[in-house]
Amino acid sequence: MPVFGRYLLVGLAATAVHYALLLALVEFAGAAAAPAAAFGAACGALAAYAGNRSFTFKAGAAHRQALPRFLAVAACGSAGNGAIVWAGTEVLGMHYMAAQVIATAIVVWSGFALNRNWSFA
Repeated sequence: MPVFGRYLLVGLAATAVHYALLLALVEFAGAAAAPAAAFGAACGALAAYAGNRSFTFKAGAAHRQALPRFLAVAACGSAGNGAIVWAGTEVLGMHYMAAQVIATAIVVWSGFALNRNWSFA
């Protein structure tokens, strides 16, 4: 499987971790949605880090170097996603889902490039 395919697969698995924890905490444990979502997202990010480090990029970079870089890329991706959706909806007048599709494509590709060439290099 190509590296980008492995990256997408890890991203799907990490998203599944996020959503499964969110659902379980809200529906079965009675947790409030916002903290459950934050916890799920954090666990999903850790799953993405582990999967990308060991499966996608098979990196030998030390955790003390790779983890902060990965988290920086994830934070920038989140901020970039919001900025792109804002620009698409507020500046260009696009439907929010169209803007989100564009944002997702940009963030996935840029995240892949940054993680491949910096986080796990």
